[in-house]
Amino acid sequence: MKITEHIAALAAEGRLLADAAGEAGPGAPVPTCPDWQVRDLLRHTAMVHAWAAAFVREGHTSYVPDGGEPELDGPELLAHFRAGHRLLVETLEKAPRDVECWSFLPAPSPLAFWARRQAHETTIHRVDAESARGGELSPVAPALALDGIDELLRGMHARPKSRVRTGTPRTLRIRATDTDAAWTVRLSAEPPVAVREEAPDPTSAADCELSGPAGTLYLALWNRLPLTALTVTGDEEPARIWRDNSSITWS
Repeated sequence: MKITEHIAALAAEGRLLADAAGEAGPGAPVPTCPDWQVRDLLRHTAMVHAWAAAFVREGHTSYVPDGGEPELDGPELLAHFRAGHRLLVETLEKAPRDVECWSFLPAPSPLAFWARRQAHETTIHRVDAESARGGELSPVAPALALDGIDELLRGMHARPKSRVRTGTPRTLRIRATDTDAAWTVRLSAEPPVAVREEAPDPTSAADCELSGPAGTLYLALWNRLPLTALTVTGDEEPARIWRDNSSITWS
């Protein structure tokens, strides 16, 4: 996806998040994040948006801690979230394409990294807000879902901090049934190693395969839908290893 496409996704998903949070109310529990209420979701995401925008706007070339979560609630918190989201979108839209700043995953440029990362950060937390509101989840476009799966497998969990590990090497295949995209993920005592394949060889071996539409795969791999939403074939142990160890936490 292009930078402009990531920014457009961030803009749309942030508006959906705010709308769902407003409908749910600040005290509503968030089923996909059992320790949170909607106020916690808004405070966290507002903090992340402000943190990300500062790197791009101020050009920090080394890590800078976040500024903490806002001590707001109710309508003031929701308004603060909306304003911070708009500022992030505008910051990314106006930033020079060659802006230099810190980032933490490989990307064509720092701007490409932050646009992509915040598009997916906001999409996943939009799903959290909609789960708190209840009713149908807004769909995730296949292109965004595939991009997010790629970032999760080949970016987030390629880092040394990934807990998706096993003493017995295993192979997990992730396959999107509505596209030709698939990933082979090798699990071991080291961080997972994922390789993306287009039109993979159906006869190549994998211990376990998780398959489903791209949007469903995306949310299940981010632990926003249960693995039962997918088709699981082969040895279920690699799927269990993923489910139990793949959550991404803020630190």
